[in-house]
Order: sequence, then C-alpha cells, then structure tokens
Amino acid sequence: MRGVTEDLPLLDAPLLDDLMPWSTAPLRLGRAWIVAPDPRTLRARWDRLVAARGAEREELFRPSRARTPASSVAALPGQRTGTVRFAREEGRCPEPVRLAHGPFDEQWLLPDHRLIDTARPELWRVADAHQLFAVEQGYVPGAAGPALLVTAVLPDGRSPAGRPGRIRPLFRRPGGTEPNLAPGLLPLLSERYGSGVGPPDLLAWAVAAGLPSPAGCRVPLPADPEVWAAGVALGRELTEVQLRGARGGTRPRLPGGRRPYVRAAVPARPTELGYDPEEEVLRLGEGRISPVPAGAWEFEVGGVRMLEQWFAHRTAPAEPGSLEAIGPAAWPQEWTSELLELITVLALLAGRAPERAALTARALSAGVTRGALRAAGVLPVPEGARRPASVLDHQEEGPEGQFMLL
Repeated sequence: MRGVTEDLPLLDAPLLDDLMPWSTAPLRLGRAWIVAPDPRTLRARWDRLVAARGAEREELFRPSRARTPASSVAALPGQRTGTVRFAREEGRCPEPVRLAHGPFDEQWLLPDHRLIDTARPELWRVADAHQLFAVEQGYVPGAAGPALLVTAVLPDGRSPAGRPGRIRPLFRRPGGTEPNLAPGLLPLLSERYGSGVGPPDLLAWAVAAGLPSPAGCRVPLPADPEVWAAGVALGRELTEVQLRGARGGTRPRLPGGRRPYVRAAVPARPTELGYDPEEEVLRLGEGRISPVPAGAWEFEVGGVRMLEQWFAHRTAPAEPGSLEAIGPAAWPQEWTSELLELITVLALLAGRAPERAALTARALSAGVTRGALRAAGVLPVPEGARRPASVLDHQEEGPEGQFMLL
C-alpha cells in the first residue's frame, strides 16, 4: 500500500502511538558480526574473537563509543552471559537467540550486552512466550509497503530505508499481562462494537488497517461494528502469516496447493538474484525457484524489495579478515527452506492488499476520531502509560558478577 499524504480524514484517525502508548526506538547493535543467518556462524566468530589477544581482539571487536572490550556492562534480562569485561573473556559462546533483523528476516543474535551498543533491556524483560511485538515502520514518502508488522521474536526495529520506526510490545509485563493499550480504550471499543474487544483484537485491526503517515502509523477505527469484525478477522489472518507458525499458529501455505519449489539447485555461492515475471522464476545464480508470484517479488517495505534485501544479507561481501567474513563455506540447505517460506509469506500478504485497502477506506469514511477518544477520556494518554512497567520479579546480574539493585 503506497504512502499517503495527511489528508483531512487521515488527520482525524488515531495514531498507533495513541492506542499502544509504550514504545522504544530500534536497537542499535553497533557491530554487524553479532548477527548472522545461522547460529553456527556466530559460534565460529565468538571462538575466533576469544582466541585473539590484545590489540587483535580490540580490532576484531570493532569498538564504538558505547562498547569496547573494556566496557563494564550488566547482563541482559533473562540471559546467562558473562559480565566480566570482554577483554578478559575466555568462556564459551552464549546460546544465540532469534532476532527479527528488519522486516521479514529472522536471523540469530549473540545476546551479550557487552557486544550491543543499545540493547533496550526493557524489551528483553517482557519478551516471552506470550509476547507479540508490533514494529512500526519508518515513513518514506511515496514508498510502498505496510506501516505495521508483527513478530513473536525480539525485533531490532531495523528499517530497510534507514528511517527509524518504533517497537511496541503488546503487553507491558511478562506472562501476557497488562496490555500496552491506552487506559479505557478496550471498554470504549467493546461498548461501541457490541462485543468484548481484547488486546489481540486491537493489534489485529491495526495490522489490517494501519496506514503510513508523516506523523507515524495511523489506525482508523471504524464506526460500523461489521467493518470492525471484518478487519479483526483479516488482521488475525495477516498476523498468523507473519508469525509463521509461532504462538500455536499454522505454517503459511499458498491456496490451491500452489507452492514454490527448487527447480535447479542453488549454487554454493550465488552472487546474483533475478526474476522472470513470465515464467514466475526466481533466479539465484544458476539456481531456479518457481512458481514465485509477482506479488512476492515486488513486495516492498519502505521502498525496498524484501527478497532482494534478504538475499543481500546473505551474500554481501565482507572485509577480509574481519569477523563478518566468517560464514558458511557454501549456501546452506536451511537458507533455501527459509527462502521458500518467505516467498509464501510475501505472496500471501500481497494477495490481501486489495482487501486491506477497501477496509481502510471504509474505516476512514466514518470512524472513531481522535476527538471522540478525547471526549471519552481515552486521550490524552497518561504519561505513565508511555513508560515501561517496573518488572522486578527476578535479580539481574550487573557488571563483574554483582547483582543489580532495582
């Protein structure tokens, strides 16, 4: 869906910031080598770094203003990693964790606070089996793509176009408690729509109806209960596709038994990605995958094609001798499996774009405006709702093994 200007109906529509008030800026990783498409690569990089000494370790580490091997840093919430200064680290690699590395690209991260410039610990405190993260995309004038994505794994909030967005957890506390919603919003919507509205319903509607704007993602709320019900149903389906089987959902599949297959094996080191629209063939060097619907190839976020970005993350050349240069000797089979699933996800989302556009148009024509939310006392949002909750259910290890005083 193309970006839109702030016309009058859209200006009246609530911002996602009005509805889900607590948010953080994206993570700032600080060094590219701590993220990789597979965990084996991260373990190899860690072993190489720990084996280095003195100036060599410093150079491989890639120091920044926020992190050097001498930095004294607390452990990330929920992670059992070392807290001694990294210059003295001799231990084994911490277990890599899944990371949503920008839109539609699940990679792996070394969850070590000593390696991450700005990790947003408040997000790690609420990341559990009940949490979902709404990732608001940065606004790019005239660019194609959704304004809001959702993931079950911790997102870095990275924008493909370099425009920062926001990360909004659905819940403010672990265990799926205390929804990150404006106080009074759910009772108001439940009364207007004649049925109980829960946190997942609001998130589903936002996924279906969210629109990009210069002020941030806008979420028009319809006046018609039937439009609301249709949007929630659509949003649940779109969310399930994006979650790719997480949280008890089903793996995405194209309708009618139509699914992409590998027609010619992907070479050990493909360097070019291309697409034949007539044959619906995706080319990875000499490799061939089909059928690949045009909607999957053309799917963009922030004006960037997702398939091209996914491929670039795995094939871009790295500086010789750097930790980033450590990677698989040949294209792994699991990358192909992930690519086939990504094609399916993008094709399914592209196929629902006309429904999303029609739904949003109906919601904008007659909706619950920001003025109505103010009149109902939902807006302005209390300042406390915009700050993270105090999560004090366990001790967190501080620098050099000392427990933090919270």
